[in-house]
Amino acid sequence: MSAPANFNGKIPTIDVADTAMLLIDHQSGLFQTVADMPMTTLRANVIALAKAATLTGMPVITTASVPQGPNGPLIPEIHALAPHAKYVARKGQINAWDNPDFVDAVKATGKGTLIVAGTITSVCMAFPSISAVHEGYRVFAVIDASGTYSKMAQEVTLARVVQAGVVPIDTAAVLSELQQTWHRDDAQQWADAYTQVFPPYRLLIESYLKAQDVATQHEILDSDRA
Repeated sequence: MSAPANFNGKIPTIDVADTAMLLIDHQSGLFQTVADMPMTTLRANVIALAKAATLTGMPVITTASVPQGPNGPLIPEIHALAPHAKYVARKGQINAWDNPDFVDAVKATGKGTLIVAGTITSVCMAFPSISAVHEGYRVFAVIDASGTYSKMAQEVTLARVVQAGVVPIDTAAVLSELQQTWHRDDAQQWADAYTQVFPPYRLLIESYLKAQDVATQHEILDSDRA
């Protein structure tokens, strides 16, 4: 199978230096309509993406659909954990890409690759992702950091965006591809981000730290005996 046209024959991987993140319409009201995954899971995955963007220094652009209405405000964790994120107010456009200010903000990053997540998946994620591909961007759509009203809607949307040239991906894969290696000074912060995606990972970390503590105590006792 050949690579999508917008990847120009290259393997579709995420180059941190050439990537911006778009977090679209992750609003408290819209979250209440999500049925293809637990709302708490969706929220945790969005939080993990915001953390990863900050750890990499990646540009983040956010926007909301009529936040003063029933769709509600953006969840506060996004800008709390990615304080460098730029918020773009829309003027009623359903497709964020139809808002000139939003497109200008994306272009201003100078990046050619976009990580996109949005609620609702079939609209807020799909529409701008397809539009961005049409404009020549390489687009990775984070399916489990988007959410929609049924599993069927998720599956149909996934088929549609893939056909358009968008690459589907999950949150853990995004984190791993951005992190690249555990041999880095902020490895513990990356580990904390993974616990958002799969909470049992925190138990693994705690077990490891306890084992390290016990080993250190044994070394101290052995040294004292010597």
